[in-house]
Amino acid sequence: MPNGILVIDKPADWTSMDVCAKVRGIFHEKRVGHAGTLDPMATGVLPVFIGRATRAVEFASESEKEYIAELKLGIITNTQDTTGEVIEERPVTAGREELLAVLDQFRGDIAQIPPMYSAIKVGGKKLYELARKGKEVERPPRPVRIHELELLDSAGPADHRLRVRCSKGTYVRTLCHDIGAALGCGGCMGALRRTMAAGFTLADAVTLEAVQAAADHGEAEGLLLPVDAYFAGRPDLILKPEAEKKLRNGMTLVLPGLTAGEYRVYGEDGGFLALCRWERGKLTTVKSFFPV
Repeated sequence: MPNGILVIDKPADWTSMDVCAKVRGIFHEKRVGHAGTLDPMATGVLPVFIGRATRAVEFASESEKEYIAELKLGIITNTQDTTGEVIEERPVTAGREELLAVLDQFRGDIAQIPPMYSAIKVGGKKLYELARKGKEVERPPRPVRIHELELLDSAGPADHRLRVRCSKGTYVRTLCHDIGAALGCGGCMGALRRTMAAGFTLADAVTLEAVQAAADHGEAEGLLLPVDAYFAGRPDLILKPEAEKKLRNGMTLVLPGLTAGEYRVYGEDGGFLALCRWERGKLTTVKSFFPV
C-alpha cells in the first residue's frame, strides 16, 4: 500500500479536494489528505499525504507559508480577488514610495477580518454560503503574523507583485484588500502562487501530469517522499528491539540522558516508528506511523 507525501504543484481552477480526488484515483488509496487549502484560482505547493502519512496532516497545517501575490490597486471586489464582482473602481494616485511605506503597517502581528467568501463558519454556516445568498455577517478579527512582506516588482502604478511569508490562517487576498484600503484607492488580489508550505517548496513539487505519467509506467510510488521527511528538523533516535516492542505496545519508555523535545524514532532496521517527545527521563509517543 502506498504511504508517503506527494508535493503537488496545484494547477489553477482546481480545488484542493479535486487534487486529493485525482491522487486517490491514481494511487487507489482512500486515505488521502492535504495540508493548507488553496483557493481554486491559486497555484503552487500543495502537500498531499497518502496512506499512513495522513496521520501527519495535523502537524503540517500548523506551519507558516510563503506566497507570491499580484496586488491590483484601484479595484475593489466582493471576493477580494479578481474572480469576484467589481464593487468599485478608483483612480490610483499612490506611487511606489507610498506603497512601500504602507507595507510597514502590515508586517508582524496584525488582525484580519476574514472575507465573506471563505470557508470559516459563523453560527454553524460557512461564510461563502451566506455570501452567495447576498448576506453579510459580522466577523470578529483574527490575529495572524506576517513574517516577511516584500515588494518584488511593479508594472505601473496599479499592478505589483508581493512576496508574503505568513502564519497559518492568513488570507493573502484580505491582505491585498487591506493594503489598498490603507492607500485610499482600494485593492484586490490578481493571482496567487504558493511557493512554500509545511516546509516543502516548489523545488519539491510535481505536476499532476507528471504523477499520471509516472503512474502509467508503474512508477508513481517513486515520487512519494517518506513521511519522516516532514519531521526532518527533529533529531533522530534509534531504539533497540526490546524498547521498540514496548513503544509498539503503547508504553512510555524510561530513557535517561536525552535533551527535552521531539524526536523521530526508528527501529534498528531503519523503519520510521513514531514522532515522540522526551521529558524528564521519559519518552512518550506523540503520533505513531508503524503499520498495525
